[in-house]
Amino acid sequence: MKFIDLLRTAIGNTFRSKARTILTVIAIFIGAFTLTLTSGVGTGVNDYIDKTVAGFGDQKSIYVQKVAEQTAPQDDGPREYDPEESSIQTGFGSTSGLSNDDIETIENIDGVTSVDPMYMVSPTYLESADGKKFQLSLGAPSDAEGVQLEAGEIPAREDDEMLIPASWVEDLGFDSNEDAVGKTVDVVMTNMAGEDKTFEITISGISQASLAGASLTPMPSSSLNEKLYDYQTSGSPRDVPDSYFMAVANIENIDDAGQIKSQLADENMMGMTVEDQLGMFRAVINGIVWILNSFAIIALLAAGFGIVNTLLMSVQERTREIGLMKALGMSGGKVFGLFSLEAIFIGFLGSAIGAAVGVATGSIISSVLSNGLLEGLPGLSLFLFDPIQIAIIILSVMVIAFLAGTIPAMRAARQDPINALRYE
Repeated sequence: MKFIDLLRTAIGNTFRSKARTILTVIAIFIGAFTLTLTSGVGTGVNDYIDKTVAGFGDQKSIYVQKVAEQTAPQDDGPREYDPEESSIQTGFGSTSGLSNDDIETIENIDGVTSVDPMYMVSPTYLESADGKKFQLSLGAPSDAEGVQLEAGEIPAREDDEMLIPASWVEDLGFDSNEDAVGKTVDVVMTNMAGEDKTFEITISGISQASLAGASLTPMPSSSLNEKLYDYQTSGSPRDVPDSYFMAVANIENIDDAGQIKSQLADENMMGMTVEDQLGMFRAVINGIVWILNSFAIIALLAAGFGIVNTLLMSVQERTREIGLMKALGMSGGKVFGLFSLEAIFIGFLGSAIGAAVGVATGSIISSVLSNGLLEGLPGLSLFLFDPIQIAIIILSVMVIAFLAGTIPAMRAARQDPINALRYE
């Protein structure tokens, strides 16, 4: 009997006892369905984290700040400017930033190839086209290619442009993200002499919210950031020392990051890689996925016992048939293969249906949540399915089914044909 004949016979035999087979397939279906959904969650969230990493910065750099309490960005839109409440520093008497000496210290650390300082800019307020004034805290220059946008484009490095968060669009008086792109707002700066100057800034794009908190504040182009800083430090009868809110330390080997961060801590500076900032999210998500996978694996093990039971009953019911096949010349190996193929087919049937239903269910849920509860995290697909992972799940379940069918198959293969033919 050729392999194709064995396979055809195995598929036919599978449905001799339909009720028993269907119950076993359902048990496998539950496990495969759960594994598919949990795999989709892990892939979807980790994909979003990877996008966030790309927008947050270079994974091979260390982001250095002076150790000081940082003001958390607001994720619910800009705060209206109130002269009585706002006390934005134009000098640096109470602001903690990196100095030129700090930059030199970073440059002298072994393993650091270069340092890119970022100017500390504190605008007085932002004024929209309809005259409303808002407090303004600028984020890092937005030249990173990975910044996720809802509309528009990254600011040109040499132009007076900036990104604004999607949550700011309505407050600034624009009808939509697309309506805001290309429009201008006024940023008022106060220099060291107390003189105000208005800078007309073009909105080049609208940034998405992200898991790491990046893109929750307006992000200027590099040249605009420097231009605002130059005016901010002008008007003083004495020289104002440069101050930077952050420096990007480019390193030769990311494996040296721990040693470099330790040396920075000795100098009262804090260094963080992108993985430091987002690795915790990834660890938590992976932990949750593994916990959920464990329940799916338990379901599959239970299904494995169902396969053992199904095939043992089949062997018992077909004892005379097995004896006849062996009497007609079928070897024990082919009998073993026949029952193993039955087990594998049951595993394939349950896993394929479970995976297909899991993909369909996850896609629907993901679409609903993206337009509902997760609307504040654009770009996040809660369920994202990798065809390779789905194939691995199906193959893994088929392997489990094969192992579960080994005992019944061996029992069938060892049947003595004479005794089997006498079996009642």
